[in-house]
Amino acid sequence: MRDRIYLGLFLLGAGLLLFLGRDLIERPTVVAWGLTFAGTTVAGVLGLSLYRVQAELRASRHELARKQAELNFARQVQQALFPRQFPADGGLQFAGTCVPASGISGDFFDVLPLPDGRVVFAIADISGKGISAAILMSNLHAVLRTLAAAGRAPAEVCAQINRHLNQVTDGGRFATLFYAEWNGAERSLTFINAGHNSPILVSSGRAQRLEPSTPPLGMFLELELRARRLTLAPGDLLVLYSDGITEAGIEKGAEFGEARLQAVVTTHFTKPLEEIQQQVLAAVHDWADHELEDDMTLLLVRAAAPRKEES
Repeated sequence: MRDRIYLGLFLLGAGLLLFLGRDLIERPTVVAWGLTFAGTTVAGVLGLSLYRVQAELRASRHELARKQAELNFARQVQQALFPRQFPADGGLQFAGTCVPASGISGDFFDVLPLPDGRVVFAIADISGKGISAAILMSNLHAVLRTLAAAGRAPAEVCAQINRHLNQVTDGGRFATLFYAEWNGAERSLTFINAGHNSPILVSSGRAQRLEPSTPPLGMFLELELRARRLTLAPGDLLVLYSDGITEAGIEKGAEFGEARLQAVVTTHFTKPLEEIQQQVLAAVHDWADHELEDDMTLLLVRAAAPRKEES
């Protein structure tokens, strides 16, 4: 505003001087003076304009730096929500990672050992992207942990999350969720797939997919949720993933797809989980030319052999 006032006064004064000296314009001295004055005026206008552009540029850089600092802080907070270490004595082995496409993610995965020896693990994908999806993800993550730690059954956990998400978003947002509870004594896995990408279960080189049994959570206030159960043999591998992996490369006309993911996993089935994870991520990056369109989350779960004292 101050620059505009100065510029307006400057131009007004210049116009007033030209008006008062209109009868002297035909004199050579006055003409030279007028040209000099006009050039000075133009230079002044350009100088003020340049000053304003530089001031706006400095303000933009400051705002960009502030937003980047906030984004870095949000990324650090979000990374702290992911498991830092996995349970070693629950009869399962884990490897997991989340690679955000834009600094922060709307995906999450979690592994939670319960006091009675059971182990809960989950993977979810919040609709939308950016900060709003990340905030909703953190909220959903907290609700899931609270319900799981209270010993609620998988169907009840998912029902409570569904009602909570529907109420806090008025049905405008939803989440896909795969939620599983492992009982090591029975070697049984009780799970619900609420609209999430079908996990791949690999056993002795053969693969099957655990298809969704219910719509994503949050779309409807009430859902009929029925848990399914299966038994895992030692060495069985469960691959949980978000659509950022299977849909990688879609903007270039061809997505990575579930078939390629399954092929990579079955090829490296006998290798350590961390190596399988590296092979999957490398294959996805190569396919998409290292350009991520969406968050990539991968959780690998392998059934371990029972300890000798348990056999």
